[in-house]
Amino acid sequence: MRLSKNLRKNLFVTAFLTCPIALYALFVLWPYLETFGYSLTNWSGLTPPTKFVGLQNYTELFGDSVFRSALWHNLLMLIVLPPVTIALALFFAFMLNAGGRAGAAGIRGVRGAAFYRIVFFLPQVLSVAILIIIFQEAYRSDSAGLLNGIAVKLGLTDAAHPLGWLANPNAVLWCILAILIWQWVGFYMVLFSAAMQSIPKEIFEAALLDGAKRGQTFLRLTIPLLWDSVQTAWVYLSIAAMDGFALVANLTQGSSYGGGPDYHSEVLATYLMRNFLTFGKAGYACAMGVVIFAITLLLSFVMLRFTRRDSVEY
Repeated sequence: MRLSKNLRKNLFVTAFLTCPIALYALFVLWPYLETFGYSLTNWSGLTPPTKFVGLQNYTELFGDSVFRSALWHNLLMLIVLPPVTIALALFFAFMLNAGGRAGAAGIRGVRGAAFYRIVFFLPQVLSVAILIIIFQEAYRSDSAGLLNGIAVKLGLTDAAHPLGWLANPNAVLWCILAILIWQWVGFYMVLFSAAMQSIPKEIFEAALLDGAKRGQTFLRLTIPLLWDSVQTAWVYLSIAAMDGFALVANLTQGSSYGGGPDYHSEVLATYLMRNFLTFGKAGYACAMGVVIFAITLLLSFVMLRFTRRDSVEY
């Protein structure tokens, strides 16, 4: 009996998707479910869990002052990282594409735009390990550090009293945020620049002929026309703001996985790893992982829902 064309097509699609879906379920969905199951036990991470404790790990979690401090630090990163990074990336992309003088060939970017694109994108091609080494030297707490050397030259301090960038409780988290912004601005500048190049330049030229200033063109034309790209960037940067593990664990003080001084740079990921691998509280760490997953999922939904706008056609 011959199968109909639609049935053959459905069978082909089903057979094609079965393997990827099975792999996704095995290596992505199952670990999440397993983590939630372990979060309800007293698992130590070395031996199988011996006791079901229900929601005890979760109740202890929100009574943990270090966890609350780490959560606040991630929320602060969430408040600062996406808007600052996107604003800088949009500004640089606009300058590279439409920030130069308008000539006979029409509106154009600043001189040397191709070189600036390479320079801005350079941090993105560096591995995290290289970034850590670079900023270990930049933030050194003696006069040999880059920032302290600049501060000494500017007369902000003297060589005998260098600034302790990563040892200062009030500055350490801002130092980590500065690295994250520096790391991501170039990537999103290239993303916005590519999206901006698809916009007909006649739109910008018409606005300028009508008397619009550069700032008005940027706010009322560029941003609305790039809103889909901005929305995507906001979601990914929000997810990045809930991480920060590698930089905090390797650059800041602390007995294990950084977080110092005195938990002033602690983030959720470093506190999770310390509980899992150092304190032997794997069930407690799994509860923390479930909370991080829930917060990240909620943030992604909220960002997509409340930044949604109608598409602008041109």
